[in-house]
Amino acid sequence: MKFFNKIILQTPESVELEFYLAGIGNRIYASIVDYLIWVAVLIVTLISFAVINYNLDLLNDDRATLWAVAIQLIIFFIVYVGYFVFFEVVWQGQTPGKKVAKIRVVRDDGRTIGLPQATIRALLRPFDDLFFIGFFFIILGKKEKRLGDLVAGTIVIQEETAVKSPKFIVSPAAEPLSEYLKNNTEIALLLPEDFATVREYLQRQKEMIPTAKLALAKQLAYRIKDIIGLEDVPENVTASIFLEAVYLAYSNPL
Repeated sequence: MKFFNKIILQTPESVELEFYLAGIGNRIYASIVDYLIWVAVLIVTLISFAVINYNLDLLNDDRATLWAVAIQLIIFFIVYVGYFVFFEVVWQGQTPGKKVAKIRVVRDDGRTIGLPQATIRALLRPFDDLFFIGFFFIILGKKEKRLGDLVAGTIVIQEETAVKSPKFIVSPAAEPLSEYLKNNTEIALLLPEDFATVREYLQRQKEMIPTAKLALAKQLAYRIKDIIGLEDVPENVTASIFLEAVYLAYSNPL
């Protein structure tokens, strides 16, 4: 396996994005952090159950004890699986460990994962951990996927996605708009794959036929506008200039 294995993903808009795969080292690092937090949560949960069961034993009510055990098993399963599902859905492909290691789970087309993908990955995690099956899947596979990734259709990438230097000239009109975006929108809400899509469009727009270029620019602009919470685009601003401004604002947040 290569230390920095690059992969090209194609979005539904037919835009190719380049990412570096997370690598086994980063994934192990993220797993160690997550398992430490995860085990701590499980221990607190088990201690709480022990206190509840002790008090129930004092009541000498077998039926209540059986119900309590059944409910506790359900809660334990939810906590066991829910840690990874919750964070990967809410934090858009990251857990505390992945955030520390600066890696992220995305779909095979570069999109953010949802509840189905996060749940599948969490349910298959015990199988991946058993006899280090997931470890061997990662080091032997070209896309470094564990069993959960193969079934869920996901891939783990590095957070840093600027693998190319810009090959385009930014219009002067985009610079003041970029300052407006930094001061009046939530530009930080853009995900790395969203920024990579914008960058890829700007790099390849000269190669596109005019009609396809205009259609794709409008589609991307409307999507980015909704993500960053921009209500109104200034007049006489084209979709391409808006995307250039987004590129500048995200690249230079300060």
